[in-house]
Amino acid sequence: MSETISHSKTLRQRDMVLFTVSAILLLDTLTAAASVGAPAVFWWLFLGVIFFIPFAMICAEMGCAYPEQGGIYAWIRDGFGGRWASRATWCYWVNTAVWIPAIFLLFAGVFKQMFFPDLSLGWQITIGVVLTWLAVAVNVMTLDVGKWIPNLGAILKVIIFIAIIIGAYNYIGSNGMANPLTLATLKPDWSNSLQYIPAIIYGMLGFELVSAGSAEMKNPARDVPRAIFISGSIIIVLYLLGTIAVLAAIPSGDINLVEGLIDTLQLFFGDSAAGRVFVMALGIGALYTFFSNGVTWALGCNRAAAEAAIEGELPKIFALESKNLGTPIGAAVLMGLVSTVVLILYGMLAGSNEDLFWSLFAFSAVIFLLPYQGMLLAFIRMRIRDPDHHRPYAVPGGLGAARLFAWLCIAVLGLSIVLFMYTPGSGLEWPVLIGVVTTLLIGEVVIRFAENHRSG
Repeated sequence: MSETISHSKTLRQRDMVLFTVSAILLLDTLTAAASVGAPAVFWWLFLGVIFFIPFAMICAEMGCAYPEQGGIYAWIRDGFGGRWASRATWCYWVNTAVWIPAIFLLFAGVFKQMFFPDLSLGWQITIGVVLTWLAVAVNVMTLDVGKWIPNLGAILKVIIFIAIIIGAYNYIGSNGMANPLTLATLKPDWSNSLQYIPAIIYGMLGFELVSAGSAEMKNPARDVPRAIFISGSIIIVLYLLGTIAVLAAIPSGDINLVEGLIDTLQLFFGDSAAGRVFVMALGIGALYTFFSNGVTWALGCNRAAAEAAIEGELPKIFALESKNLGTPIGAAVLMGLVSTVVLILYGMLAGSNEDLFWSLFAFSAVIFLLPYQGMLLAFIRMRIRDPDHHRPYAVPGGLGAARLFAWLCIAVLGLSIVLFMYTPGSGLEWPVLIGVVTTLLIGEVVIRFAENHRSG
């Protein structure tokens, strides 16, 4: 079935860089990281060395050595077979279906802050539902059209980050630092702030996403490694400097996960009429980036799910594709339905948009991190089992270094999963744990259904 659909080669290196920046550079991660306080600067540097760089190198190797449509699904399938690949893709897809409501609630929260301060949570949820179905519409376009949503989002994110960094430089000169950065304050805090550390890891993932559309790339062997290293450099520098900028403006204990971005911009630029117009323009740009975030992840995840369904590993409805465009209509519409239900259900339970955002974020994050464990293990296995395979780029240092980097990433991801489900000082996060277990059990039922239907 997959061979009958012609995919046009529309993704260039520039598109891959912008797509990856759009996927990984998240404004919501910036406020979550800054909530840690001054130690966030240490964590960006430390985790950048022991996780971000090794993970980027591994994704660069896999993306150019195995440029297969479906990306992470195809890699795990090649390493461990279809069932494990389907489990990973199920988690990958469900995470996005749950995370999209979180990011669109962030959109609604900032929209409320900027234009309608009295907007009820019900109306914010309605905005999230509308954005969800707009994202579905973009997903059924071809990437030569759909790619411009994340491309523009990436450009706007970079502009907003640079504005925050410049604003902080000017603000510090007149007001000093709200959170002083000294050797004493930069020292990691192992108590209450530990729950936000996984948010930093969460903000480092996504290099593999563009490889889900390998069939639509012009030259993946050449362009994937270059795009990953260019985008990775942009991302880590902007995250680090952006976190310092937020810490310059707002005491860490006062940072609101949903509204902290606009609070920061208003402090830096809101003293004059022209400054308030500038803040408004940046805020509107930020709103667009929240929408583009959802679109970017949906574009990659729906293509991975469709590829799994085409091979009979997920139910056939995921495999429904446009006859003319070859785009994943079934997976996109299902994602829209799940996201809508999640928005409504969580909206009935949450007391505020910040509570709702964090609940969705923590649950989806655990589901999101699990497939990466499979991807990293598949990387090790393919290095051992297929050592002579042509790799236009390979992680330097031979098999020993490759295994060391992969296991280091696996350990960091494992710790992050634990910290999303268990908060030191507060105990086990039962809603998150129950949601994760339920999702995995539903996944087993879905996968077995697809296997039985295929064999029947």
